[in-house]
Amino acid sequence: MSVNLLLTQIVNGLGIGMIYFMIAIGLSIIFGIMHFINIAHGAFYLVGAYLCYALVSATGNFWLALALAPLAVGVVAWLAEPGVRRLYDLPASLQILATLGLALVIQEAVILIFDPLGKNVAAPAGLRGAAFFGSFVYPKYRLFVIVFTAAVAAVLWFLLERTRYGAVLRAGTESMQTVELLGIDISRIFSLTFAVGAALTALSGVLAAPIRGVEPFMGVEALSIAFVIVVIGGIGSFTGALAGGLLIGVVQSVMTTFWAAGANIMIYVAMALIILVRPHGLLGRA
Repeated sequence: MSVNLLLTQIVNGLGIGMIYFMIAIGLSIIFGIMHFINIAHGAFYLVGAYLCYALVSATGNFWLALALAPLAVGVVAWLAEPGVRRLYDLPASLQILATLGLALVIQEAVILIFDPLGKNVAAPAGLRGAAFFGSFVYPKYRLFVIVFTAAVAAVLWFLLERTRYGAVLRAGTESMQTVELLGIDISRIFSLTFAVGAALTALSGVLAAPIRGVEPFMGVEALSIAFVIVVIGGIGSFTGALAGGLLIGVVQSVMTTFWAAGANIMIYVAMALIILVRPHGLLGRA
């Protein structure tokens, strides 16, 4: 295998890994603070991707879709969270069943509206073609995804590590009772956290749409990978989700060159190896 091909696959893995990170960090935060197992989390990714397809098809403007789709999903999640809240105190098995049913309803609604066939989403005109770095050639859109998601990750890090909201979230993952005793309105924190997690996941669906297209079962794939990343990185850990997303993205991308059929298998092999060495994840705590 040539050096350029290997480098291309590694850079592809970084881009895919950053998309995975944005899916996983929302799931990690929601589970860490709410202890809520949301199997419908992948549906946010699915809806974000299909909203992107619908908006690009109607307007031809990818940038409009990039701005509106995550915002729309986040607002709907924020409005729906008070109704979802009644599931928080249920046993984990009932949370799984309820959110699985919701995920299936959303998936079937997408099939009824758009049909079950996969569809392509065109990248914006300015990001079509390739960028040249000496002998290294790389697609402009994928390069944009890496830069854009890195910027989003930096903003998210600031939100979680340098703001009052982030301090409350970190405290909530340690002891929700302590946060309540400080007089903080937990219901507002829950609604905002649920909305942020949903919007980030929808944003990842928008960014992934021009790369892989859209199809009704993409949410299931996203959910399984998000859970793997959360296990690898550690629940509630920003840096853990980032490290896990990049690791899984690079492993999956590089393995497609050596063993395409086994690329997805290696994701779970990597997870198993890390669990054996670090049962609480790379950066998680007991």
